[in-house]
Amino acid sequence: MGNSVRRGKAVFLDRTRIKSVQNSSVGTENSEDQKVMTQPADGRMWRSQTQAADGRSKTYQTQLANPGIWKSETQLAVGEIPAFRPKENDGTATVEGLLSQSKVVIFTMATCSRSTQVKDILSSQGVPYLPVDLDQRDGQEVQQPVGDGREIQQGLQRLAQQRDVPFVFVDGKLIGGLEKIQQAHRDGTLDKLLSMGLETYDYDLVVIGGEPGGLAVAKASAAYGKRVLVLDPVTPAPTGTTWGLGGSRDHMTCASRKLMQQAALLGQAVQDSRKFGWEREERVSHNWGRMTEALRRRLGSLRESRDLRDDRVSYLNASGELVGPHTIKVTDTAGKETCHSAAAFVIATGGRPRYPGIPGDREYCVTSDDLLLLPRCPGRTLVVGGSGAGLECAGFLCDLGLEVTVMARSVLLPGLDRKMAQKIENHMFVHGVSFLHRFAPTKVEQVQERGSARLRVTAVSTDGTETYEGEFDTVLLATGRDACTHNIGLDCVGVRYNRKSGKIPVDEDDRTNVRHIFALGGVQEGRWGLRPVSIEAGRLLARRLYGGHSTKCDYTNVPITVFTPVEYAACGLSEESANHKYGEDNIEVYHSYYWPLEWTLPARDKNSCYAKVICHIPDSERVVGVHVLGPNAGEVIQGFAVAVRCGLTKDQLDGTIGIHPVCAEVLTTLTVTQRTSDALAVRGNC
Repeated sequence: MGNSVRRGKAVFLDRTRIKSVQNSSVGTENSEDQKVMTQPADGRMWRSQTQAADGRSKTYQTQLANPGIWKSETQLAVGEIPAFRPKENDGTATVEGLLSQSKVVIFTMATCSRSTQVKDILSSQGVPYLPVDLDQRDGQEVQQPVGDGREIQQGLQRLAQQRDVPFVFVDGKLIGGLEKIQQAHRDGTLDKLLSMGLETYDYDLVVIGGEPGGLAVAKASAAYGKRVLVLDPVTPAPTGTTWGLGGSRDHMTCASRKLMQQAALLGQAVQDSRKFGWEREERVSHNWGRMTEALRRRLGSLRESRDLRDDRVSYLNASGELVGPHTIKVTDTAGKETCHSAAAFVIATGGRPRYPGIPGDREYCVTSDDLLLLPRCPGRTLVVGGSGAGLECAGFLCDLGLEVTVMARSVLLPGLDRKMAQKIENHMFVHGVSFLHRFAPTKVEQVQERGSARLRVTAVSTDGTETYEGEFDTVLLATGRDACTHNIGLDCVGVRYNRKSGKIPVDEDDRTNVRHIFALGGVQEGRWGLRPVSIEAGRLLARRLYGGHSTKCDYTNVPITVFTPVEYAACGLSEESANHKYGEDNIEVYHSYYWPLEWTLPARDKNSCYAKVICHIPDSERVVGVHVLGPNAGEVIQGFAVAVRCGLTKDQLDGTIGIHPVCAEVLTTLTVTQRTSDALAVRGNC
């Protein structure tokens, strides 16, 4: 087992004393021990060492006052009396005293980004070090070094012949600053440069959970030659749904719902085909069992491709619980417990569907994760919740010819553009989906009706004034997902998290409040837990930890798609977010309905498809949001997402020649603004 990445706290400088970063103790353990103490004649300093009867050197304590110092190695030889060497008050004595406190010492400034980068590199490698922040006094940041801080900086200039922090010392010798550490990190010689000679951890990195981001950081870290362990227990859902390594919740639901959407679209295409000259005699029907069997085979082949062994990553089908700053307790499926140590941890446990906690929810309800395992067609279905997953499921079940009702406690598609959500609801309502707004279920029970079992749902309005009761063949819960973080020891190591949802706040480096613990994917609070985002974030995290890079994941301009019957895709800010961020007067919204050419012959939904572009007026009308509602919207938005990341402006968009006649063309021809009028209804045929 090794030591923790950091021993103790950073030293805060004071005029009269310097606090040691480690709390050593002085004294004897038995009567045979004897204490040796020496003190200079001027009384400015003392140092003691406990010498055991068996000849072993034990613990000692150092107190320093300016300016004299004991000059000695961190570990004294048995019986050796340290030599005292007075110094002039030029700061070098204080610096040497600090250098004696730890093998690795970093002189930094808390407000210096270069210093932070050095700390991060050493922390990620599990290197114990003593940080001395020159711009802090009694725990408070100051603009310039004062008191002992200025004195120490002067001493550093004399000893190191340089002025700029950070200064990294090993065994009292200066080895360099940020550039030296970064280069050694990149070429793999950091351990040799530091000459650590310390106990190592069992692993450089342990990933708790098999979500896509966790697997990505594991593989990328192993490619840097790091020892990586992935823990991903397979815990069945209440309905018995299971999955293998990497069969993440996002991957299962998004991939399956996309394929189910395609099944529904094919049914619509069959209906449209007569208008394109196709003739058929037989009645067209849908076989639920055949579809789900094909989808399960496809998704199973995707999961089986996630074999980590080829990437030199260790994997255990076991749960992990943090029991110390750098220690994790691993419990396998047989209940056997072992402990492993690691320099860093990544939490990528993802989330599970949220149950409302009402009678009958776990006994009789299913979630989108379970839908593929239903042995029969869902029949009359109640979808509880207005999330993206809920509307996707409601949409394709309706298009398969089933009776579907959506019950939503609050708004549909929370976190997404309100006007786009309203247009999606309008389209789904016209196509047969019923909506029950501001209601929440209070009980689900099984009842017998004409020899078959049905589910009776009781609900109450959010204001408590109305009740609802209905019977369904299937009740599908889509009320969100809770992060699987409540049983992994976050409290033990001091990681802050949302007690209700289990989600973890992180900074722009995906770091929790504990420096060597990171979180990715669906466990992050306030971010999209989408599979592509998690994978990119995982790769970049490995590059920052072990490759000497500094690029961070861009969580702002993330393209998203909701596979509702009329597909919705977006990149950048919603209209509400843009108004909040920049002010409504500084935002211009260009918008228009459009009619896909392939919809014209069957005369389908002339004003269901819609697009809008949100621009920041003071910044040359820079595009800060693109929203598309129509066929293949996800395919359309991907290219525009690149442009938005590159700083696309409305003039540049207008100057782009559109491809005629395709849906994406509408984004190059927007002239009407919300400020002047509503979007014009489509009148022509294309």
